[in-house]
Amino acid sequence: MKTTDADLIQRLGRSDLYTEFKQAFAASTGLPLTLRPQEFWHLAHSSQPHENPFCAMITQTNRGCAACLEVEQRAVDAAQDRSATVHCFAGLCHTAVPLKLGERTIGFLQTGQVALDVPSAARFEGIARQLIDWEVPVDLKRLEDAYYRSRVLSPDQYAGLIRLLEIFGQQLSAVANRMTVQDAEAEPPMIRRAKAYIADHYGDPTGLDDIAHALHVSTFYFCKMFKKATGLTFTDYLGRVRVEKAKNLLLKPHLRVSEIAYTVGFQSLTHFNRTFRKITGEAPTAFRENGTCQAKSMARNRGAWRSAPEADWPGAMHLAA
Repeated sequence: MKTTDADLIQRLGRSDLYTEFKQAFAASTGLPLTLRPQEFWHLAHSSQPHENPFCAMITQTNRGCAACLEVEQRAVDAAQDRSATVHCFAGLCHTAVPLKLGERTIGFLQTGQVALDVPSAARFEGIARQLIDWEVPVDLKRLEDAYYRSRVLSPDQYAGLIRLLEIFGQQLSAVANRMTVQDAEAEPPMIRRAKAYIADHYGDPTGLDDIAHALHVSTFYFCKMFKKATGLTFTDYLGRVRVEKAKNLLLKPHLRVSEIAYTVGFQSLTHFNRTFRKITGEAPTAFRENGTCQAKSMARNRGAWRSAPEADWPGAMHLAA
């Protein structure tokens, strides 16, 4: 099993290069910055230090959270080849800058929650009417105070900021390409075969003896080489593969958690729950509730927005030049 795009994005996100740039970006602009893979189920800037207080209040409600997810998805959909900016129903900009591995887009730098016009009473009146129409339960007085604290940049300032992110995105893309080449050169053939075997048999009751026999090596030798190459024991690696498969299945509400556990290869629900929590930090049921709730809300509200005039959509799109 080769390194996935999501793996590359995680490694880039832990790098000193990205960490230092993010800190400098936040200090100089006052805006949030998030590096994320192609597929996501959570809001980009939730709980970040520089999250817009207005956006933070809106996303505390199901309808508001779905609206924000919709806007972020529109930005990502439009940014497969070049950066794109969309405006939400409140007039705030949200931007995605693609990262490329060759011709393939593997992830995005996302920023925004910024106004290009000074907040006004007339604009907030329109926002309040929209929220009332959506029946969003929010304290309008507190929301208005938060709205007026939104970061404001001129169009030229924001365009320059996005150009800066595009240049940095090209640098991250080059690093991702180097990582891919280094991984291919550094990984022993036996480890590549072992990962391929695990990818094909993760749902089976696969054990050390099985994989060592398939690779024609001793169990002791395989354990030693696998830990040296991956930094993980065979059991830990197999658990992570199974949990990643389970994450996708948990977003399908018609499947029972116990059914998913056995499908991905766990022999007991208790072992599945313990392993899932150890790797993700939350129980499978909590992961399902967070992911499917947001997905359902986004899908449900998308239908409502489609029936409204296009200018009233929360994600009415404006591509950056």
